[in-house]
Amino acid sequence: MERYIKNIGTLSPQENKSLQRRKVAVVGCGGLGGHVIELLGRLGIGSITAIDYDVFEISNLNRQLLSDEASLGRSKALQAQKRMKQINSTVTVSPIIKKLDRQNGIQLLSGHDVIIDALDNIPSRLILQDIAEALGIPMVHGAIAGWYGQVSTIFPGDKTLSKIYPNPNAEGVEKELGNPSFTPALIASIEVSEALKILIGRGSLLRKKLLSINLLDQEYEIIDFKS
Repeated sequence: MERYIKNIGTLSPQENKSLQRRKVAVVGCGGLGGHVIELLGRLGIGSITAIDYDVFEISNLNRQLLSDEASLGRSKALQAQKRMKQINSTVTVSPIIKKLDRQNGIQLLSGHDVIIDALDNIPSRLILQDIAEALGIPMVHGAIAGWYGQVSTIFPGDKTLSKIYPNPNAEGVEKELGNPSFTPALIASIEVSEALKILIGRGSLLRKKLLSINLLDQEYEIIDFKS
């Protein structure tokens, strides 16, 4: 299709076509999740599940791609579906206006090829890791705070988040450092590239690793959790 001609070279025609049969869940449709959904849809992922129980508020406008002044007070998940219809009507976005938890997680995430973490708190991320492991589905973790961000790809059994966050009740530093517009865009892009590599089965993944980025000083570090 002409829509995807600029994907070719990065992807083979066969790889590009295979994306139309893939199903990706994005948990969180805010700063990270809005960018993630946009990038997945423009790539041509056939089915995206957008999970978020929240609505847009005015403080989201500085960074959340799906938000605009007209969308204040509206569902983030429904706004993801609305925007994708404008961008790529061949992509199905299924909005779920619920908070993911241990009770509903298995049902909501079953049947997906990849799960992308776009959450904003540590306890929910650890719950998501447990659900993904129970379902046997790989997940891509991303987090942001101010000038800083991180990404890791987690397969069932890795339990990498438990190493990144040894204190499950800790609060993220984003409450202190804030969230500007550029950090979620960067981290979301890396998350999507990791998800894409899982789907096409080639490339090196950040598995059992954590990519830590400091944009203030342009420092990029990979922490290895294999040992």
